[in-house]
Amino acid sequence: MKHKTKARLYLREATLALALARLGVRFLPAAWILAWARRPPRRINRFALAEAANWVPWAIETIAAKPWMQAACLPRALAAQAMLRRRGIASRLCLGVARDDVQLSAHAWLELGQDLIIVGEAQAPRFKRLVEFGGERA
Repeated sequence: MKHKTKARLYLREATLALALARLGVRFLPAAWILAWARRPPRRINRFALAEAANWVPWAIETIAAKPWMQAACLPRALAAQAMLRRRGIASRLCLGVARDDVQLSAHAWLELGQDLIIVGEAQAPRFKRLVEFGGERA
């Protein structure tokens, strides 16, 4: 498959996944969303990891940055997790908090394997991990 064609397919899937994740975060109970995030992939495909670890974050960040999407960190992480799960790759959705003077800030990021952050990596180091959903620690 050509590079341009593959990029277009990933961008289309990321658009749909982000739109659904944004709707889910807005209208579904948190317990439902987190129960979904806890589920492992139906089948494990270790051969897809190298390709998906590059394409999925790129597609998610490209679409999420568009002015018409403006997705926050939680929908980004959920959409990336859905795209990876579809390819048979287990990932962990992590939620953390940080204190900024008097305010408390929250952040969501997605990890693969041993703490390889693929979505939300820019801000993740300053947040203290509270809970994680899905994946397996190898």
